[in-house]
Amino acid sequence: MTDAQREMLISHDSNETRVALLENGELVELYVERPKRSVVGNVYLGKVKDVLPGMQAAFVDIGLDKNAFLYVDEIVIPARAEPGSRRDIASLVRPGDQVLVQVLKDPMGTKGARVTTDITLPGRFVVLMPFSDSVGVSRKLADADRDRLHAVIEQKVPAGVGAIVRTVAQGVADKEILADLEFLLRLWKRVSHQAEEALAPEVVYTEMDLALRLVRDVFSDGFKRLVVDDKTTHAKVVSFLKKTSPELVKRVSHFRERTALFDAYGVTPVIDSAMRRVVELPSGGHIAIDRTEALTAVDVNTGRYVGRKNLEDTIVRINLEAAGEVARQLRLRDIGGIIVIDFIDMERPESRAAVMKRLTEALERDRTKTRVLEMSRLGLVEMTRKNVTDGLFGTMTEVCPRCNGQGRVLSAATRRIAVERRLRELLGSAGSSAFLFGVHPETYDLLMAPGTNVIAALKSETRKEVSIVPDAECEPLEVKVLIEGRSGFLKRSIDTLRRR
Repeated sequence: MTDAQREMLISHDSNETRVALLENGELVELYVERPKRSVVGNVYLGKVKDVLPGMQAAFVDIGLDKNAFLYVDEIVIPARAEPGSRRDIASLVRPGDQVLVQVLKDPMGTKGARVTTDITLPGRFVVLMPFSDSVGVSRKLADADRDRLHAVIEQKVPAGVGAIVRTVAQGVADKEILADLEFLLRLWKRVSHQAEEALAPEVVYTEMDLALRLVRDVFSDGFKRLVVDDKTTHAKVVSFLKKTSPELVKRVSHFRERTALFDAYGVTPVIDSAMRRVVELPSGGHIAIDRTEALTAVDVNTGRYVGRKNLEDTIVRINLEAAGEVARQLRLRDIGGIIVIDFIDMERPESRAAVMKRLTEALERDRTKTRVLEMSRLGLVEMTRKNVTDGLFGTMTEVCPRCNGQGRVLSAATRRIAVERRLRELLGSAGSSAFLFGVHPETYDLLMAPGTNVIAALKSETRKEVSIVPDAECEPLEVKVLIEGRSGFLKRSIDTLRRR
């Protein structure tokens, strides 16, 4: 697979920071951070609130709205555990204990943050692991680079401390690698001292903001350019790179055009499409993406594509296009957790193998860890993608107040029948002879539609005077009694309202 031409765009204003990663001019990843920023990577001195042996987990107060979740396997400093004993949560932590934890996953929905005691401090070229004793190098580097970097870092890492050399260290001078390591060792010393002085719950280390975090973790010699539209953010990025990778500063530019940065690069329409359920494929087929609490389902459909030769060729072409688009949408929308892809059924094993090859190749560019299982005879592919944040969907959308997340609302006929039923109940339970009702404007249009003589039917059934008016303050199924009395009084009241 040839290397793509990569670019990074950073757009910042008072409301949010957006970072877009482009490959060959196409948006492949988008990250959004608002004033209530992600807490992933933050280190807290927390207090254990509850220990649940049945779940082998503990809930830790770290000062957020919801207590954080600490699983037994995420505890790497078993202070109370005896040598050779079975790892049991009750033997590792107790209510009231103070523990130093780092956030692995942001709070999502009704769940609190997920945390670990295995603290890691990422630098530009090195990741420091204070509670590990292993030294490693990114597997994405060539063997020669790996051997060199391992030798450089191993002799400088203190005993009882671990480190990993990152992919961006490729071709970097030894002194720059060691300078990054020394910085992280000083940083850990400050964090440890602050933790000793802190009173739980308290944050003792805050991760960089989104722009600097992605520049640190992603921006490298493999990028053609980095464009920033905010003067202050541009200055911060340049300052950071001057200290860590001065050779990359020349690739950073300040965007000063009147046109919005994302509009100039054609990113805005792609972001809009990432909010839609259905994604069109070049041939005319499409994929539909549906999120549930347990998993994300992706359905592949032929759409308007009818093929040219035979059914199998038609299906294979759609599935091959879908495989690449699914991988792209997972990255773009930052979808995590369990994902099930329902490809169109294929008869030939070689067809299924070709689609799986396309999918795995497309996922190779994904920086987030994925695991893909084999395709079933029914065309189902199960996979997982590491879930760290709520992704674009959770950041940029909220639950619909009309359907409460169901994705569907009551039909027009159902709403009309429900309101008619409520009108009959009110008329039947009251002793007055005349009523003026208020209903939602859309409901009013349903009741007054041609061929739906609701008022005449109610008058005939109840022998009472009935008038209905639209009321914008009503809910779709709500009926308000605006005026109740005798017929003459009701008529005079309505005439008075009309004159106003």
